[in-house]
Parts: sequence; structure tokens; C-alpha cells
Amino acid sequence: MLAREHPAFEALTRWLHRFTSLTATKRGLAASLNARDPTYQSLPEYFRQHLEPALQSLLAAAAAEGQVRGDVDAYELLRGVANLCVPVAEVGPGHTQRMVDLLIDGLRYGAPGPRRVRPGALR
Repeated sequence: MLAREHPAFEALTRWLHRFTSLTATKRGLAASLNARDPTYQSLPEYFRQHLEPALQSLLAAAAAEGQVRGDVDAYELLRGVANLCVPVAEVGPGHTQRMVDLLIDGLRYGAPGPRRVRPGALR
């Protein structure tokens, strides 16, 4: 849905912010995703099966447009965001969103930039 309504990089950014909000809102989710406790063993796999394909599609579209680097793995990005969402007592509520914004900015590092069509190339 996001990919149909927004340019590729914006769709990716919105998706990551929604995932961040979900993970931060469900206070124990980020910790559970990173836990070694057998009780939560199936949780990372559930997220991989349901979220990784959508994120991979958004990453591929943004990379195809030159907006993000092409070597980013959806699973690594999911784990990175989940790690940033682990509650930390000494920081304020906006900290997680700021860290995810920095991560999103980092996706652009090394990207070739928007593809430009040379004048006359479409003739």
C-alpha cells in the first residue's frame, strides 16, 4: 500500500517509522525479539516471515531508484531497528525515533543518487 501511494524512499521511511512505533509501543517486543529465552524463540521467525518480504520489496524499490545503497539486507535492518527500540531508562521518548532517523539517513550513504535521464535519451 505504501509503495503505491508514495515514492520509494518515502514509502520505505514511513514503513520503518511504523515498525519503530509498533516495536516501541509494545514495550517488551524489542527485548523479546532480541531475547535468548526459549519462550520467545518463534517471535523473530514470525517477524521474518511476515515483515521481511515487505521491507525487502521497499528496499529494492528505493535501491533501484538510487535512493539507498543496494547492499542492505531486510533482516539486518529489522534487527537494527529492533535493537534501537530496546527501552533505555536514561533517554527521553523521542530518542528511539531520532536513532531510527539516523539509521535511515545511513541507508543513503553510498547510494548512487536518483537516476537521471539524459536529454534526448528517450527518443
